[in-house]
Amino acid sequence: MVKIDLVNHQVLGYLRLTKRGMPQDIRISPDGSVFYVADMHADGVYLVDGDGFIQTDFIPTGVGTHGLYPSRDATKLYVANRGSHSTRAPPHGRGSVSVIDFATRAVEKTWSIPGGGSPDMGNVTPDGKRLWLSGRFDNVVYDIDTATGEVRSIPVGLEPHGLTVWPQPGRYSLGHTGNMR
Repeated sequence: MVKIDLVNHQVLGYLRLTKRGMPQDIRISPDGSVFYVADMHADGVYLVDGDGFIQTDFIPTGVGTHGLYPSRDATKLYVANRGSHSTRAPPHGRGSVSVIDFATRAVEKTWSIPGGGSPDMGNVTPDGKRLWLSGRFDNVVYDIDTATGEVRSIPVGLEPHGLTVWPQPGRYSLGHTGNMR
């Protein structure tokens, strides 16, 4: 990882994460103290102190950890585990969604994709009741109930990679899929 001073356009530091991996997504905790970094090869989420720019923890989540999506009430982090370490994989993998509690920084539950799947990228609906994720290797979009983890698959075209859920709270896009402030 690289820490950059955006005002002075300078690199402030480099951080090598403890496992040899493939970081995919990053989100900051609701209190702004910790960065959560999804890593597809390490099968989990690194916790990084932004001020000290040090790794403070690692949370195992599932195979192919890929996308991170905070709940609307800022108490949970939904983690899409794509089910594969590869950028090309067969359908019906070991995909799942892990739910991390921001307060305890622990996985409180994991929802499997019925019949196997490949949850990738997407976002939470504005009301917080649904998590929508593309199913990269299964040619579907997953509609997940955030209260129960119940999954509905909707067939779409070949290899959907990302999904925009709009509108999102916030005024400015920080990039990626619905990362707004």
